[in-house]
Amino acid sequence: MAGDLFYQRGIRATGVDLVAAEAGVAPTTLYRLFASKDDLVGAYVELADLELRDRFTAAVEEAGPDPRDQILAVFDLMFAEVSSATFRGCKFLMSMAEFPEPGLPAHRNALAAKSWTRARFRELTGELGVEDPDALSDHLVLVFEGLHASGQSFGPDGPAKRGRGLAEALLPAAAPRSGGT
Repeated sequence: MAGDLFYQRGIRATGVDLVAAEAGVAPTTLYRLFASKDDLVGAYVELADLELRDRFTAAVEEAGPDPRDQILAVFDLMFAEVSSATFRGCKFLMSMAEFPEPGLPAHRNALAAKSWTRARFRELTGELGVEDPDALSDHLVLVFEGLHASGQSFGPDGPAKRGRGLAEALLPAAAPRSGGT
């Protein structure tokens, strides 16, 4: 519930009193569970990260054994998210924008989510047998981030609709290792 409010209204614009009222509890109850709003927001971002990891992992597993199919399945998943009526932008980018201080829980947890996603793309590109899996994974992360950003700005009919195609074009363009695996 707090997560929906933070996502739809903005984190700083959503007060603890509103979160408590929507949850049907007293603000003091929230403060017993979370020492501060920063801690509550940190928990929201951490939960969003866990949910993303679950969706990402499920998409990869459902795509079958081919890492190319797995990578493209993640782009399909993200485009479906961008296409939903409730999409307002990347929760993690929004959190880092509202909480730019690196020491705050929201910022740390958002960066952890981004870092995990980058690491997963690196794992997948490592399975492709390409010459430079680090470069390819970073290119894919840039497309992934762009899909979110352009989806927020222009909706699913804008540049975001080309995210999967761009990812698909990057995959065969990555030269296989000589004597490849």
